[in-house]
Amino acid sequence: MGDTEIQILPGGKLTSTEETLAGPPAIQVPSSPALGIAPEWRSARHDRLFIRPDIRVLSIFGTRPEAIKVAPVIHKLQATEGVVSRVCVTGQHREMLDQVLDLFGIVPDYDLNLMQRNQSLSVLSAAVLTSLEPILAAVQPDWVLVQGDTTTAAVAALASFYTRVKVGHIEAGLRSHDKWRPFPEEVNRSVARMVADLHFAPTQAARRNLLCEGVPESQVMVTGNTVIDALRSVQTMSWEPNSLGEAGREVLGSGARIILVTAHRRENFGAPLVRICAALRDIAARYGDSIRLFYPVHRNPNVWEPVHQLLGGVPNIILSAPLEYLSLIHLMRHSHVVLTDSGGIQEEAPALGVPALVLREVTERPEAVASGNVRLVGTDPDRIVSEVVRLLDNPGEHRRMAQAVNPYGDGHAAERIARALCGKTVRQYEPGVLQV
Repeated sequence: MGDTEIQILPGGKLTSTEETLAGPPAIQVPSSPALGIAPEWRSARHDRLFIRPDIRVLSIFGTRPEAIKVAPVIHKLQATEGVVSRVCVTGQHREMLDQVLDLFGIVPDYDLNLMQRNQSLSVLSAAVLTSLEPILAAVQPDWVLVQGDTTTAAVAALASFYTRVKVGHIEAGLRSHDKWRPFPEEVNRSVARMVADLHFAPTQAARRNLLCEGVPESQVMVTGNTVIDALRSVQTMSWEPNSLGEAGREVLGSGARIILVTAHRRENFGAPLVRICAALRDIAARYGDSIRLFYPVHRNPNVWEPVHQLLGGVPNIILSAPLEYLSLIHLMRHSHVVLTDSGGIQEEAPALGVPALVLREVTERPEAVASGNVRLVGTDPDRIVSEVVRLLDNPGEHRRMAQAVNPYGDGHAAERIARALCGKTVRQYEPGVLQV
């Protein structure tokens, strides 16, 4: 770096000499391993280096659901004065992750690109852990943000703990109280809880779970779920129905009632997925052309292959590649009912006023079950069919579920999280009360 002057001042404030320098303001430049600090800040006209701003936040995620829920927080951090926001993706998902990054305009600073076909959880965990060590050393964050219940979230939290970096856990406190369902997500959340320093619980029920597990009340904040922030943003974006392809356009233009299906959880691999497919065939046969079942199929071969073998070519069942998030949300808005084992859709469907039947025996999101937006139906074909029949044949029952109050947020969760990381006063989320 030659004669470059480094001035490290308390609180990350610039020197008075910088304030008198003529020309453009400071701009961000790449980090300098030679100096051992990152990021650096340099005057646009003077070769003078200054201390980093007060708070450095590294957001680490690897899957599409994480990206959707972290995106509003990243945008809020980027707009917050005194915060440097860095993004690291593990690539636990690849194509589906990249779609969301493009949608929300997020360019990762670090991309580990760890996705491999059919890789085991052990291999993925080891790769995430070893790959994050040099990044944490280079960025030297004050906070690492992780989201939810993925392997990336659990291992990134652990890696941060090993380097004595504080961890903020977004969507903390969800529990099914069954370590095998969902697998491995239930345990992943508990791993993150053990090392997190701030727990951003989406609901009061999640907060109570954390307090019962011994987390100090001062470390728990009810923020609402950031997926509602993301959903509101996406609903303002223009959408082209042609993005669904010819089959999708036919579905929207047919006048038939749409049943959106997503099923991809690990605990549903094998026999449970076979039972779900049997129910879908039965529903398609019962209602014929009056309905369309639209199933964007996860590319995991444990899902893609059996679903296409069992449902390919069945009349009124449309199998597609995974949809981009924008298309998924707009298709959900047009759906009469959703069948899903997804965690995020259990939150998004109630916000859109669409009844959701959950293809699982237990859920870590009991709030929508309690409010009436969602019903657990498991994977028994007879029960799935009977619940779908009830919603298709009983307008009053459909209306009751569709009009239930969404319990998951007011669209300001990201703002609460950003303020908390900056040490500002935050009013916690209460359903029906808009306070930030």
